[in-house]
Amino acid sequence: MSQVLDPLPPWQDPTPGAGTAPAATGGPDTHLSGAQLAARYGLSVSGARPPLAEYVRQLWGRRHFILAFSTAKLTAQYSQAKLGQLWQVMTPLLNAGVYLLIFGLLLGTSRGVPDFVPFLVTGVFIFTFTQSCAMAGTRAIAGNLGLVRALHFPRASLPISFTLQQLQQLLYSMIALVVILFAFGVWPQPSWVLVVPALLLQFVFNTGLALILARVGAKTPDVAQLMPFITRTWMYTSGVMFSLPHMLAKHDLPSWVHTVLQCNPPAVFIDLMRFALIDSFHSDQLPPHVWAIALGWALLSGVGGFVYFWKAEERYGRG
Repeated sequence: MSQVLDPLPPWQDPTPGAGTAPAATGGPDTHLSGAQLAARYGLSVSGARPPLAEYVRQLWGRRHFILAFSTAKLTAQYSQAKLGQLWQVMTPLLNAGVYLLIFGLLLGTSRGVPDFVPFLVTGVFIFTFTQSCAMAGTRAIAGNLGLVRALHFPRASLPISFTLQQLQQLLYSMIALVVILFAFGVWPQPSWVLVVPALLLQFVFNTGLALILARVGAKTPDVAQLMPFITRTWMYTSGVMFSLPHMLAKHDLPSWVHTVLQCNPPAVFIDLMRFALIDSFHSDQLPPHVWAIALGWALLSGVGGFVYFWKAEERYGRG
């Protein structure tokens, strides 16, 4: 009778090496490092900073979000107030009224300044545009950490949208400014077309300023507490409530002080708007090469601020 024997399991087989597992054969990726594997399969770090050109392309792709976000913020700003959106015009007018009372009537800065009320209101509205962009930019990232951490999008969208919100606010204020100009006998003239390039240059400058302060505020939130004092000092050195040339003529100051004050960015944009809108504000009251100075500030702040913000793109919302 024949007997069929089952083969012994490997652990009972006395043959040398029978119980040893076969050596694994290495695949094509065995000896690659983690970085090499990521490069081979097209993987990238989550939230890594894209190249500058790609970053600009991503921002352009989010342009509808930027516009919608800024409009929603503007609408919600006074949604709980009884007068609603009327405050968008009344707030800058009330500020101008306070400055008129204190500086124009009590301190007498209106002396020697023709059309002082249009002069003052123009200065207040234009400076408020820059001031509001600086304040909003400081909190653009630090005040929206939930949104930054929850969604992936170019972080520059936030300070840009806040600047766009302030531009829309200014356009509402300009309606009131035109009414004031008419009330004081200042009528439309060809120079009014200069409002467009002046506002465009200021918008670019303000956007760059907001981007710079957004990065600073994201790293050091305490900066937001200092901004009211900084912007108030900036206002008093920008000729908002008085004529800088008249004020400087009363004091024996070095020539470089005159140059610094007159080339101060808000002062430059305020002068351009006054020259465009008020016929009694003549070109001899402008600093030399004022358009070149305005363009230089816009490019320096706009381009420099954008690159400065982009350099820290991957760090926003972390830590």
